[in-house]
Amino acid sequence: MTQRSKPVVTVLTAPGEQEPPGMDSLRARAEVRFASDEKTLRSSLPGTDVMMVTDFRTEALEAAWGCADKLKWIHATSAGVDALMFPALTKGNVVVTNARGIFDRTIAEYVLCTILMFAKDFPGSIRLQLKHQWKHRDTERAEGKQVLVVGAGSIGRQIGRLVAAAGLRPHGIARTARTDDPDFVAVHGNDDLYEQLGHADYVVIAAPLTPQTEGLFDEKAFKAMKNTARLINIGRGPIVKTDDLIAALESGEIAGAGLDVFEEEPLPGDHPLWDMENVTMTAHMAGDFIGWKRALTDQFLENFDRWHKDGELFNLVNKELGYAGSK
Repeated sequence: MTQRSKPVVTVLTAPGEQEPPGMDSLRARAEVRFASDEKTLRSSLPGTDVMMVTDFRTEALEAAWGCADKLKWIHATSAGVDALMFPALTKGNVVVTNARGIFDRTIAEYVLCTILMFAKDFPGSIRLQLKHQWKHRDTERAEGKQVLVVGAGSIGRQIGRLVAAAGLRPHGIARTARTDDPDFVAVHGNDDLYEQLGHADYVVIAAPLTPQTEGLFDEKAFKAMKNTARLINIGRGPIVKTDDLIAALESGEIAGAGLDVFEEEPLPGDHPLWDMENVTMTAHMAGDFIGWKRALTDQFLENFDRWHKDGELFNLVNKELGYAGSK
């Protein structure tokens, strides 16, 4: 970055969201503006060199895009960038980076925890505890079970490593098949998804939301799964067709689901998923650890230092694919 000694950075937050922590150090090096909706973004974008987007569901950027006269780089403080992949951005020259790496380990811990909860029937134990009922049961062994991670990227790799350490056998699904991957027993191509679904005891969705993955888990996918298998979704809600999932859970086509993301968020209080005993749910928080917001800012600041010195940015998003990385 050579054209201005003090560049302009616009931070786009969700309406009502507080300023991200750690902004003071950025203010020393840049003019920092804040926006939270289309109106404030339209007034902030002219002259902006860099954007930091903390609202991963935003539609404001596409609506105000015509005001971006000097924008060179957008950083999303999320792993998923689907809301940013509108045509004008994907076809233009503005570089996009994401928060790849920040949430990988904690999401992997969430997945392993969910697997063990299902294997040891912790949901059932909690229900019995609330009723003050003593009921002995036998539970499953997790060791040796096969885990299919759909999306063998940064997060998927951490999941593979952690479940393997617990004695499970991780397989992956990715664009490119490979048999010598250090984090998986094998990585299978997208075309092998339905065959591999039939072998898995746990199916973990760790893929980004793209036109290719939206609605991928539908009636056909659930029919391909074992009736003893559990689905875990820590990717994006719209990858799963909720009505088809409910039908599969009610009919016994699959044994259970651990869900952190949903087609509709927040999930309505009268939604049938709340009362299903073979479902565990959390409020889109699988990766959120104490201190995660500051970690996101620190990651952006590290990349900003590179950009300011005309260095190479990390976590570059392939805008055609819709995620960082090429595999």
